[in-house]
Amino acid sequence: MEPERGIDIQRRPYELTLDKFIEHAGKWHPAREIVTGGGVGVRATRVAYAELRERANRLSGAFMALGLSRGNRIASLAWNSQGHMECWYAAFGMGVSCHTLNPRLKAEQIAQMVNQADDRLLAISPDLTELAEQVVALCPGITAVLVLDEPGAADHPLPSCGELPIWTTSRLLAEHGELLTWGAAEEDEAALCFTSGTTGAPKGVPYSHRSNYLVTLALLQRDVLGIGADDAILVAVPMFHANGWGLPLAAPATGAKLVFPCRHNDGASLAELIRAEDVTLAVGVPTVWLGLIEHLEATDTTLPSLRRVILGGSGVPQALIDRIEARLGVGVQTSWGMTELSPLGTITPPGSTGRATTAGRPAIGVDLRVVDASGDPLVQQRDAEGHLQVRGSSTIDRYFGQSDAATQDGWFDTGDLAVIDADGNLSITGRAKDLIKSGGEWINPGEIEAIVGDLAGVSLVAVIGRAHPKWSERPIIIMETSGDPVTDAEVRNALEGRVPRWWLPDEIFRIDSMPLAITGKIDKQRLRQLYAQ
Repeated sequence: MEPERGIDIQRRPYELTLDKFIEHAGKWHPAREIVTGGGVGVRATRVAYAELRERANRLSGAFMALGLSRGNRIASLAWNSQGHMECWYAAFGMGVSCHTLNPRLKAEQIAQMVNQADDRLLAISPDLTELAEQVVALCPGITAVLVLDEPGAADHPLPSCGELPIWTTSRLLAEHGELLTWGAAEEDEAALCFTSGTTGAPKGVPYSHRSNYLVTLALLQRDVLGIGADDAILVAVPMFHANGWGLPLAAPATGAKLVFPCRHNDGASLAELIRAEDVTLAVGVPTVWLGLIEHLEATDTTLPSLRRVILGGSGVPQALIDRIEARLGVGVQTSWGMTELSPLGTITPPGSTGRATTAGRPAIGVDLRVVDASGDPLVQQRDAEGHLQVRGSSTIDRYFGQSDAATQDGWFDTGDLAVIDADGNLSITGRAKDLIKSGGEWINPGEIEAIVGDLAGVSLVAVIGRAHPKWSERPIIIMETSGDPVTDAEVRNALEGRVPRWWLPDEIFRIDSMPLAITGKIDKQRLRQLYAQ
């Protein structure tokens, strides 16, 4: 066997880089598995940590053969799977950053982020061929497309991208997979995640190896995830959401079994996967668990192996928490975080009673404070509502491509209103911004308002979020019209194809006079009082 090639960099004796987690799992928990579900009735695929470590390392060698090197970026447009995780660690190990993309966005939105990040390679799930073709057509910097190995891959054709090379992971490993001595610096960018800012425009959040290494150690604390090698963790939160909340890093750090549902997040598929793999901890946004509970209630079945559920991503109705705890007999941990925090902010400890009104306490490495509208810290920091600010070892310094700092004196303004109680528990009481969070995904009212506001007969328009039992919030449109009123069909036709389908409003209201604030702007607070419940 030929000696391993290396990456020539100056290194500390032990860099805090993310490849250390899969190295640890491969050496000390070699037989523990990563499982990828294929949906109801489809056999899951599985690989041991030792094998995944070797495949990821050889994939690094293949990436080098394709011309990738330290400091480059690749993009992943993919669901949660073994193949996606292999791609991550292949990039991490060689000092290449992995830019995760949300497949639920429009091709034009994805392409804008890919071009801004100067991504070189696009890794995709096999069922996202059509979307990938649209994205690649808009991204001249992409030099190759990698189709990941996932259950059901044979059912989907390879993308057609002109003369651009198209690889499957299996073929790339067979032709170019070589062992590589991993080496990156802890200050290197490990990942890039985009999120929506105050205007709804995407902002990139770069993660260094060091920041994600430190947040992983925080996740492993007893009062946070509290996981061990005897756990089996279902990761139903997408890997494109702040690196899957760090779970693909934390699990191998302890040797816990990882269970990925791939694209199959319906209740029946999740129940079958949890039962077959003896899952002990399940993590995801509220809408995922609503579908699971409804399936279990309809089939009168239970999941005896499951001990805990962690909820996050959006406001959680207390009724859903109660249903989960009653039906499954498990403990529910509520949490709060942001992409800008990598994403851990606060979490209720294992064994606590799930309450929708609290998101728990911060872990080590995270500090909170509340300030007034001018940014001055409140004299009374407990039991007083203020604007929430955060600082910490894994908190954003500046957004990608921007020279201005995202913090002031180290403190990041979250845009949320919050109360910290006497015991240090955080409660989010509102958002200072108008963005709507539906099913864990952001909806930008400004984009919808701009489109509808251009229609003839619309004088003023506002989009707000209305409470929803499944999605937490859904958008509604409120219009002041003149002349011939625009019809609902005209509004929806104007939005179709210009915004994601899940941004389309649940209902459209027409009023004679739009309420205005003293500044002359639309009074959205009043509209929420009238229409949001």
